[in-house]
Amino acid sequence: MKLSVLTVLLGDRPLEEVLKYLTAMDVHTIELGTGGYPGNAHCKPAELLADAGKLKAFKQLIKDYEIEICALSTHGNYVHPNPDIAAKFQSDLDNTLKLAGELGIDRVVGFSGCPGGGPKDEYPNWVTCPWPDDFQEILDYQWNQVLIPYWNKMCPIAQSYGVNRIALEMHPGFCVYNVESLLKLREAVGPVIGANLDPSHLFWQGVNIPAAIRKLGDAIYFFHAKDTKVDEINTGVNGVLDTKHYADEINRSWIFRSVGYGHDYQTWKDIVSNLRMVGYDDVMSIEHEDSLLSPTEGLEKAVSFLKEVMAFQGTTEMFWA
Repeated sequence: MKLSVLTVLLGDRPLEEVLKYLTAMDVHTIELGTGGYPGNAHCKPAELLADAGKLKAFKQLIKDYEIEICALSTHGNYVHPNPDIAAKFQSDLDNTLKLAGELGIDRVVGFSGCPGGGPKDEYPNWVTCPWPDDFQEILDYQWNQVLIPYWNKMCPIAQSYGVNRIALEMHPGFCVYNVESLLKLREAVGPVIGANLDPSHLFWQGVNIPAAIRKLGDAIYFFHAKDTKVDEINTGVNGVLDTKHYADEINRSWIFRSVGYGHDYQTWKDIVSNLRMVGYDDVMSIEHEDSLLSPTEGLEKAVSFLKEVMAFQGTTEMFWA
């Protein structure tokens, strides 16, 4: 396995300073934000694609630090009902796919998107229950008239640039938010679609992560190392659905944490072991969104924790069996 960092948490620093900092911690694999919600502080696809000199210098900088770019990430809502918003996210995705082709990267990370509840809506509509029956009509519109046609169009475009893996993060607020919805879209449009397995969004939904890993199997294309702490007191009163701001930590039902601050070593060792059992012996990329720890402290603690639980060497023949 390889330890990676999604560098957006260090967006206030120039890329070379980030590379010096990470390699000093023996991290030689990175995930770069290239647009959408993560931003593009360290990698601006439109600029690099428009200027051969800048692209060459970018490639050389990565080579000089012996860094591997494991994925480009442009999380956005490409099917947003507001066409101006959708167009901006779409432009970021298009440029990301083109740049991935230039860099020889075959994996892009993002969201599925979430349309409105109908063609006249102005805002996305995430459905969380089956009744009243209006919600079934919304789901039919979102999936059959918008989402599936959109990804049926985008997957061949991605492949034309050499991007054969689109790793969708299963994130509440979007149509693909759990294992079932990820596999539903994958079955509808094909194996270009896979999962970016980020446990932080599944823990609070009550998902058993090893069970999710086994169900997804070879549909796992990427992994975000991020944790969540479920507050038993607040959840005991209000359940897990929570619209309070993330900064209201003491009153929320759950908050994002650096790995190890939400779940213990054994939980994360089980995650690593099950990833290996289904054949995922690839990247675990740290995403820091812990409001109780500074970016550097949260990252450094996550690096230390994951070095203890990850398996970095390949397996060998069972000499005992």
